[in-house]
Amino acid sequence: MKKILLLLVIFLSLFSCATKKQILYFQDAEKLDQATIDQKFEPIIEPNDILYISISSIDSEVIKPFERTIGIESVGNNNPELQGYLVNTEGDIRFPVLGNFKVGGKTRREVEIDLKAKLSEYIKDVVVDVRIMNFKITVLGEVKNPGVFTVKDERVTLPEAIGLAGDFTQDGNRNEIVIIREEDGKRKVARMDFTHTDLFNSPFYFLKQNDIVYVEPSLKGVKKSGFLPDVPALLSLVTVVLSTVIILTR
Repeated sequence: MKKILLLLVIFLSLFSCATKKQILYFQDAEKLDQATIDQKFEPIIEPNDILYISISSIDSEVIKPFERTIGIESVGNNNPELQGYLVNTEGDIRFPVLGNFKVGGKTRREVEIDLKAKLSEYIKDVVVDVRIMNFKITVLGEVKNPGVFTVKDERVTLPEAIGLAGDFTQDGNRNEIVIIREEDGKRKVARMDFTHTDLFNSPFYFLKQNDIVYVEPSLKGVKKSGFLPDVPALLSLVTVVLSTVIILTR
């Protein structure tokens, strides 16, 4: 009977410990050697985005009618909606003189080209610069520094997002990273595994503005939180183990 109890204790201790395969990142990293890197990623402008648009020309007087007037009450206000152009639900912004201007579904570069072409009817040698002011991601769960992170260069990958949040905690489940994304009026959900390199080829590798990244807790983390494990399943497992041990020790 002592042998049975000893074997049971050993088994349960092994069952509760994390293995090397559950901890190491990118275990098949050799697959990435000489892999082609996609450098063409650009975020797509969507409703509720806030755009910073700058126009300039040699003749500063000519561009004044096209510059947005914020108003005295907005001076010193850090609210981006008062400093930029809010994309409405139809994908338009309200631009001085031009009126409604379509930007939704386009990249920044496409908006710059289209806006420059329109402004060239009024302004010679106009230069247009467009930025997304509210490009941010949210990282939650088992990371060291969860929070909302603003991305200035509008390009961030999933590994970079985890890095911004301080990496996984000891209780973070490297196999279960959930990404929640709103796209074309629909909510999309993907699950990523940091122990393999498949995520580098995923459409969720490059994060989009307002993506939510959630790192699930490991079994150890769930136990730490005070939640009880699945008792019936655990008892069934123990029963099977005990029966096997008894047979083997006869």
